[in-house]
Amino acid sequence: MGKPTIYGVATSRALRSIWAIEEVGIDHEHVPTHFGKESKTPEYLAINPNGRVPALKDGELTLFESMAINLYLAKTHGGALYPADPADEARTWQWSVWPISELEPHLMQMVIHGVMLPEEKRRPGAVSEAEAALARPLRVLDAHLADRAYLLGDDFTIADLNVAGVLSLAHFAGYDYSGYPHVSEWADRCYDRPSFGRAQASGR
Repeated sequence: MGKPTIYGVATSRALRSIWAIEEVGIDHEHVPTHFGKESKTPEYLAINPNGRVPALKDGELTLFESMAINLYLAKTHGGALYPADPADEARTWQWSVWPISELEPHLMQMVIHGVMLPEEKRRPGAVSEAEAALARPLRVLDAHLADRAYLLGDDFTIADLNVAGVLSLAHFAGYDYSGYPHVSEWADRCYDRPSFGRAQASGR
């Protein structure tokens, strides 16, 4: 069996899965695959028929969707990164699903209408609307982190990586969440991990 292979580039949603495979620390191959033409080739579509990144190939297993990839990597290779307690496992699933519905849609609006689209194609008000919509989920996250270092308690787990991985879109968008002090301190702890630095430097 060959090494697990992760597909994607750090300047995309794939960053969160590149981070996960760096965090678990297994020997792997990284194929920098951009989310444009490179993800629409017949060879890549055989791995991820959606034509998106990231994707993972591990032996006979192929996976798409970043959260599925990350949970699999943590449970299979991550040791304490994936909780053994069933209640904490359920909380890990909860927090892994939460940012996809509560944070990512608004952050992507900021990325698209604040960074990616040419000025003439941006929808006026899209960024400010997204910022306003982010206030509620960020208040939820800030309150949860008020009395704990990480989402499940004292230790960094895949739940933190998954939420912080989605929140990292704020860096692309230029969005400042320092008004949520517990979120900001927690995010700094997450992004200070060497695995995140390696993921960022893994190829564009």
